[in-house]
Amino acid sequence: MTEKTPLVVLRKLRTFASGLSARLLFITIGFLMLVELGLLIPTMTRFRVDYLNDKLATAHLIATALDVYPAQLDPMLRNNLLSQGRMLGMTVKRPNMPTRELESGISSSDLYVYDVHMENVGNLTIDTLRTMFRSGIPAIVVIGKSPANPTVQVEAVIAEWPLREDMWAHARRFLLISLFISIMTAIPLYASLQWLAVRPLKRITASMTGFQSDPEDPRNIIAPSTRSDEVGVAEQTLATMQHELRSALLQKERLAGVGTAVTKISHDLKNILATAMLESERLEQSPDPEVRRLTAGMVRSVHRAVQLSASTLRFAKDGLPEVNKQPLQVAAVLADIRQSIAPDIKCDIEIRCDEDFSFSGDSELLRRAFDNLLRNACEAGATTAVMRAAEEDGYQTIRIDDNGRGLMPKARDNLFVPFAGSTRAGGFGLGLPIARELLRVQGGDITLLSTSAQGTCFVVRLPL
Repeated sequence: MTEKTPLVVLRKLRTFASGLSARLLFITIGFLMLVELGLLIPTMTRFRVDYLNDKLATAHLIATALDVYPAQLDPMLRNNLLSQGRMLGMTVKRPNMPTRELESGISSSDLYVYDVHMENVGNLTIDTLRTMFRSGIPAIVVIGKSPANPTVQVEAVIAEWPLREDMWAHARRFLLISLFISIMTAIPLYASLQWLAVRPLKRITASMTGFQSDPEDPRNIIAPSTRSDEVGVAEQTLATMQHELRSALLQKERLAGVGTAVTKISHDLKNILATAMLESERLEQSPDPEVRRLTAGMVRSVHRAVQLSASTLRFAKDGLPEVNKQPLQVAAVLADIRQSIAPDIKCDIEIRCDEDFSFSGDSELLRRAFDNLLRNACEAGATTAVMRAAEEDGYQTIRIDDNGRGLMPKARDNLFVPFAGSTRAGGFGLGLPIARELLRVQGGDITLLSTSAQGTCFVVRLPL
């Protein structure tokens, strides 16, 4: 049990680290630390300038204190003063007063000179970086005016390594404080995000997962909250979608049962009607004219019933077709379609298309889709049909205009509904639904652009 505890803790840490709130927590800390790092160099530059100005003020203070002593100081007193001020030497020049100097004993060639009042921002930044990362210079000379009295000129000789150590200590303190501020800022943000977004998102995700596993169970439909923000809108939309999808699935299940029964009935009915068809054809060949007259209508009705049964069976059995996409030239595809269906229809087909138009599609599925469209146009009384190709918004569009009688309101309202969109005697309303299905499996679609007594226009869209 004890050996498994570290693994459990590690697993929980991994789960926490992979969460949205934890990622935002780390990102917030990271960005705040980047901002603080951007402020680090200016802060260190300011710290170095203050440090050097403090040495100039200390040198001025020592010179003022030495006014009560003679020019020649006791070496022990001199060393104590310089040690207390953390300096190696100093020179103070005051107007109308003698210059006070405590020599450092270091050769001027080994000294690096800084004039704190002559350096600009760029030089101060470069000097700060040099001080922090450079070694080998034993001492530096700081030149400037005393912060206490601008008329006093001060030169202070100091060792560079104490300045470097103080700067690094200040940098560490600055970074620790920055890290503390970043964490203290990120924690409330993490808690707020956890409460306002992550918890509702987990609830939405759990509802979607449960609904996916069993969409018919009403308990898996999310109960939306009263929030009016984006999360509340998402919950309301998800609840509506789940209700509609559940209703559609239940309806589909009922229709599937009905469809199975209709398929079986159609299969048996087709066999019965085939026998009736044979008997009707025998009666139609009777030498009695009255028998032939009475039989003609019955033969037409039986023939139509056989076609309806065959169409129902074919529509019920056929699933989504397999798509074999390949690069196609629009003009060649349309010409091939016209050649294949022209003998079977009484309609002149005109093609208006540039030769260089190309797209990706399945030529056989396209032939079947356009066959249905053009046959519908001819059955609606069209004598001419014009197919125009163009490229629009990333799609290859093919516009089909005919001069038929147009579509009736009933046909327009049920245009792509199987067995419901036909107004032609003997029609079953399967042509346009099948055409749309054949186009959609290729990533395209078909829409009705306009229809009137002067003709109808459909637009086919296929991805380039």
